[in-house]
Amino acid sequence: MPIFFLRRHPGSPSPVTRIAVGVERIAPDLLGLSYWIGGDLAHAAFPRPQVSARSDELWRHSCCEAFLAAGEGYYEFNFSPSSHWAAYRFDGHRAGMRDAATDAPKIGWDRDGEAAKLTATLRLPTDATGPLGLSAIIEDTSGNRSFWALAHPSGPPDFHDPACFAAQLPPAG
Repeated sequence: MPIFFLRRHPGSPSPVTRIAVGVERIAPDLLGLSYWIGGDLAHAAFPRPQVSARSDELWRHSCCEAFLAAGEGYYEFNFSPSSHWAAYRFDGHRAGMRDAATDAPKIGWDRDGEAAKLTATLRLPTDATGPLGLSAIIEDTSGNRSFWALAHPSGPPDFHDPACFAAQLPPAG
């Protein structure tokens, strides 16, 4: 399983000091993601577990994200520690946003002291082409957010920027 390390955007301090993401192609149409979060988690705020449901604006609080290129557009998947999730399809950079027709991902959350792990298993869209962006937003107990990604374009955080699609989907096993 390839492991990727996210970088914190320089303009967003955080009690979290590291985020690593494991990416595994479980089956030709299934992708497994594991986000390992470490640092001073006593000062990080994570939504409490709830019944899984599709929900918008998860980025306003701590959540993990994956972006999958698809032709000229891409998909965005959001996974909250609460087990809420979102899936969107875009036609281009922040253009043509709509809900993506997809099964609910399976989300797991485990926190133990200074470490936490979010796992997500999602059905891959049939038109996913390979480039992959991995990111996370971490809220602290004061309500500030830090932005983590494989790469950051210059300027404010923008996970939708093509520069952030810095990994590749692993091949189907």
